Amino acid sequence: MNTLFRPALAVFQKDLMTELKSKQMVTTMLIFAGLVIVTFSFAFDPTSEAVRVLIPGMIWVITIFSGILGLNRSFLSEKQNDQLHGMMTAPVDPSGIFLGKFLANLCFVLIVQGFSIPVLFLLFDYSELTLATSGWFILIVFLGTFGFIAAGTLLAALSSHSKSSEMLLPVLLFPLVMPVLIAAVQATSLLFSEGPAAIMSWLQLMTVYNVIFFFAGFLLFDYVLEV
Repeated sequence: MNTLFRPALAVFQKDLMTELKSKQMVTTMLIFAGLVIVTFSFAFDPTSEAVRVLIPGMIWVITIFSGILGLNRSFLSEKQNDQLHGMMTAPVDPSGIFLGKFLANLCFVLIVQGFSIPVLFLLFDYSELTLATSGWFILIVFLGTFGFIAAGTLLAALSSHSKSSEMLLPVLLFPLVMPVLIAAVQATSLLFSEGPAAIMSWLQLMTVYNVIFFFAGFLLFDYVLEV
């Protein structure tokens, strides 16, 4: 297991330290999330009941597009000075590289959500989130983000070999993550409108999706790096 977790921890720490020094990726993602929230708050009346129905969807719009920004840079930064080739030739399990990249990407998106979702709720005076539903809401956000990042990390590695990787990644990723995003939006909306009992089938769908794409990343990452 050391051949898996040691390189994963090393890659995760490297990405974390690089981001702490440069602050480029998370800052860009936070700016984008802030722009989306401010634009929606000026475009629609925050007190309108119709707009409040859209808020669960807005949470995932912020997650998807800020996540794409982070995923695009995740492997492009490794192409500088041919660091990606160095990773490929290193005597480590490629699955460990996938796990490290996945953890770093998941961490960055969760940080952005941790700042942007409370701001969204405050700006729209959204009070449907109660103490009783907050645990379920965090579970939905985590499961939806987990599946999105698992598929996104694998495809970001694949698209990094292309000259037009920033355009190619969304084209490949959006159709693939549609099931988990639909489940996440539906579960978020139903949690606020009908309560936790109505979201179980969507949670099961997200769990199955996450297991499939997380282990697909482990199995296919070696081949993806060599494409």
